[in-house]
Order: sequence, then structure tokens, then C-alpha cells
Amino acid sequence: MDIRHLRYFIAVAEEGHFTRAAERLHMAQPPLSQAIRQLESELGVQLLQRSTRHVSLTAAGHAYLERARGILEELSNASEHARRVAAGSVGHLVIGCVGSVTYSLLPQLSRGLATELPGVDFAFRGEMLVPDQVEALRNGQIDVALLRPPIADLGLTVEPVRQDRLVVALPEGHPLASTERVRMKQLAGSDLIVHSANRRSMMYDVTLGLLRGAGIEPHIRHEVGETSTLVTLVAGGLGVAIVPEPVGALRLDGVVYRPLVQPATTVPLAVAHRSDRHEPHLARAVGVIHRLT
Repeated sequence: MDIRHLRYFIAVAEEGHFTRAAERLHMAQPPLSQAIRQLESELGVQLLQRSTRHVSLTAAGHAYLERARGILEELSNASEHARRVAAGSVGHLVIGCVGSVTYSLLPQLSRGLATELPGVDFAFRGEMLVPDQVEALRNGQIDVALLRPPIADLGLTVEPVRQDRLVVALPEGHPLASTERVRMKQLAGSDLIVHSANRRSMMYDVTLGLLRGAGIEPHIRHEVGETSTLVTLVAGGLGVAIVPEPVGALRLDGVVYRPLVQPATTVPLAVAHRSDRHEPHLARAVGVIHRLT
């Protein structure tokens, strides 16, 4: 069956006249009449009652008209959906974020993505450590990750988006809380709160590397899995922590943040996804993330 036959039949049924239907379709009347006869022959039923002045629908014609309209509407919807998929305007994505992004960037990011890609359904997972993000990307639990390199997995595409400087989170009553900035050597002897080594946190290695580079033997009091827990323990006076500056967006009574100098160090933030993922909506979302960060 040619889909044009459905359009021809609908035009004749709605106009009630072959000549007017032909004019509406911008075609000659004889080919239109022939196409309708072919349609009836293929179906094995009479769809139209014909007279010299008027055309009316049979009972079968009424039933077929309803279904034909539905078919054309679904075809139109399918075509529009395919165009939107090709343009990256529809889809579903889960974005996983490290802790510092969860508090500083996620609110802006969720609003921006919803505004620029309203047809894409976004879900977010916050407070993820980098190893958990990498595993979630591999197994498809998340589609995009905002994480901190280095990443050794060659199956992932990792694109840097910015550098974040490091700061020291201090209890409000700590002697260094009254200073404008903190030198690494001033942290000698301080109790440290760090992200978990067992969960292979990137910040664990960064923190210990900085301290040992300054000749300080780290004194770790607590290891935690979530950034919010880390800051809460600092606010409780249980130690100090070295964190990326965006963590400062997590405001808690009892904790202050001071720039870390000597060395003045930054850590990278990157957006990552599986290298075998090429969906248009994923590429557009990554582009939006670059612009918003």
C-alpha cells in the first residue's frame, strides 16, 4: 500500500467530491479516481458510494477513515521525533558529579541543561568519588561524569573544563582561621580529615602529596566518603581538610575556608563519557557543560 493512497482517500472523504479533492491535492481527477479504486481493490472492500454529484462513505469507509487519519498522524509524529533525536533535542542522560561540583555547579548546571535542552530528561547523582564515576560510566549507570583527572581508562573520553585552586577548610576556632591565607608548612601537626583511601579518592593522593612535598608527615584522624561529611567533621572541630575551592559553596556554621599558598595548587575538573557513545543529545549536553563551567 502506498501511503499516498491514504492521503488521497482522506481528501476525497473530507471533500465528498473527487474534483474538489483533486484540486486540494493539486492533481488531475482521473489518477485520483484510479488510486482510490486500487485502494479498494487491495482492501477487498468498498469505501465510497459514488454518484454523479456526491461521494459518501460506506460503513467500512467510515471505519477506515478513522484509522487512516491515525496512521498519518503517527507517521508525522514519528518523523518529527526522528528529526529531534537527530538534532540531539530528546533523550535521557544521567550525570554523575564529584562532591565539589555537587554543591557549587550542580544547581546552575541543572537549570542550564533544562533551559537549553528541554526535551532531554536529565537525572543527577552527586557526591561520587572518581573511581565510582569511572565504573558507573563503564557499566552504563551514568552517561556523563564531572570528575577530577587523571583517568587511566582508555575507553573514556575526558575533556578538561577548568582548573580549581585548593583551599583549606578550618574549624572556626582554629588558630589559622584568623589568617588571610595558609601556607602548607603551617599545617604541620594538624589533624587531617581526608577522603577515603580505600575508595581511591583523587583528593586523598593530592593532599598527602602536598604535605609530604612540604616535609610534613600527615596525621590523618578521619577518612570519609562524602564531601558533606568531611566538611561537617571540620565544622565539628575534628580536624582540617584540603579541598577544591568550589567546596566552599557548602556553607556550614563552624567552618571557614582559606586560600592555600606556597604552593598555590590547582586541581583540574573534566567532563567524561564513554568513547563509544556518539548520541547527538549526549554531545549537545557536553557542549552545554563546557559553556556553563
